[in-house]
Amino acid sequence: MQNLKLNLKHLRYFWSVASHGSITKASEALYLTPQTISGQLRDLEESIGEKLFEREGRNLVLSETGRMVFSYADEMFQLGLELQDVLEGQTPGTSITVKVGVAMIVPKLLAYRVLEPVLQMSESINLICHEAPLVDLLADMSVHKLDAVLSDSPLNPSLNIRAYNHSLGESGITFFAIPRQAKKLEKNFPENLNDFPFLMPSKSSTLRRNLENWFEQQGIKPRVVAEFEDRALMKAFGERGTGVFTSPQTMEKDVLEKYGVRVIGRTEEVREHYYIISPERRIKNPAVTAITEAARNYLF
Repeated sequence: MQNLKLNLKHLRYFWSVASHGSITKASEALYLTPQTISGQLRDLEESIGEKLFEREGRNLVLSETGRMVFSYADEMFQLGLELQDVLEGQTPGTSITVKVGVAMIVPKLLAYRVLEPVLQMSESINLICHEAPLVDLLADMSVHKLDAVLSDSPLNPSLNIRAYNHSLGESGITFFAIPRQAKKLEKNFPENLNDFPFLMPSKSSTLRRNLENWFEQQGIKPRVVAEFEDRALMKAFGERGTGVFTSPQTMEKDVLEKYGVRVIGRTEEVREHYYIISPERRIKNPAVTAITEAARNYLF
């Protein structure tokens, strides 16, 4: 590797492929053809003299050299993006744009409560919210399309994403039903849930697994009539009497006021945890600070 001269353009393409996990996704993000990126990667590997990726089935995984190069490239480009944010934030008369991803499984009422402090900051804030499955949001955050992600689970360490998990807090859950159903169910909770219509969060959610374990421990088998990735949609179905649904206890008052339902029971044995996941940066995002402090002090 004597007299090695790195081409920063090639290095950026490599960083994008490693961050996105595939040439196809990187090409979409960079608005380039996969063939162009593949050619640039070959040039970079030839200049280094070693392979940066290895094939595992259809997947590209970083080689040992690739992991080392990525660690440096990631630091370089993340700092460049951070510098861009800082300079934009110092431009007189401009508002600070805060881009937050909200995992679809997170209740919308809770998302509002968590993000509301951003709008009360002294700075002029332009809050942009994007809702999608968690895996898609994390991919966007890894390439700086999002400043933070609100999730019901922490970042999986196996993902090749450098980020911080900020625990917001946790809450037990409350079970709700429309008034005519509640009269029957609240007297003998939770036994009366056996074979009763129930609205479940999607199988990808942490809450779903915890609920199923709790029902098994209680010897109860509700009749699952529908599953939802979107908790607001689940509440809309519950509001019409389709089945019993749940929400974090910390949002109990909001749910009662908005949906006209009644509480049929509660449990502390099933806990919902919430996190803000933010990119690892040298300068802490003031909006993330406002969100985490307000949630910890007032919401949970």
